[in-house]
Amino acid sequence: MIAIAIGILWLCIGIIVLGAIIYIALRVVRMFFSGMDARVDQAVWAIFGILILIYVLEAVVGGGGLPHPQLFR
Repeated sequence: MIAIAIGILWLCIGIIVLGAIIYIALRVVRMFFSGMDARVDQAVWAIFGILILIYVLEAVVGGGGLPHPQLFR
């Protein structure tokens, strides 16, 4: 049970870091392409959210895909 909790905490850290990187990348792209449609942003964040959901379900159900598996041996 502690392995799942640690895995979820690592996941949260990863989500924050990757979310910040995506946010900065979208801001930079928007600076160069001012006519970028808002649907592009929504699509990128939707894909990000779906990937997070898949990862959380894998972690909770099977324990597979947890970051840093050497911590849980």
